[in-house]
Amino acid sequence: MDALEKIISTLTNNVIIQLVVVAVVMDTIFGIIRAGKERKFNSCFGIDGAIRKISMIVSIILLGIVDVLIHINLIGFLPQGAKDWMVANMGINAVGIAAFFGILYLVYEVVSILKNMAYCGLPVKGIWLKVRTILQKYTNELPDNDISVTNNKIYDGRKENDNEK
Repeated sequence: MDALEKIISTLTNNVIIQLVVVAVVMDTIFGIIRAGKERKFNSCFGIDGAIRKISMIVSIILLGIVDVLIHINLIGFLPQGAKDWMVANMGINAVGIAAFFGILYLVYEVVSILKNMAYCGLPVKGIWLKVRTILQKYTNELPDNDISVTNNKIYDGRKENDNEK
């Protein structure tokens, strides 16, 4: 039981993993609100999203087990700015495998939350543009290909008057 307690302690006391769980819940809530607003409740999308979120949580749990068995510090793989911010603001000097993937999942969930908030009509354009700018430094594959924010309006491939309903 000592190993199980250590695994549970590792997972529950990790701020990054806690943030991932909060982000998953927030994304689910905003996704439901968005689907309600657009009157597009679709079980296929809901099931796909649920499978993705459950897979994230299960992979973090399994990687947490690996962290307990093998102590690997992956903080060196993070961009210098992110590393400095984590050390200064969160007191995190080491990032295990579960936390490393948690950071990746957290970025993915934050982008999804912002996209859902934008579709819901919330005023998040400034935040969205900042996050998109930061992500563009590190990747050419942004998850916002189906949404663009220009001139204070959100376009998602539909006709402009469809967005204004």
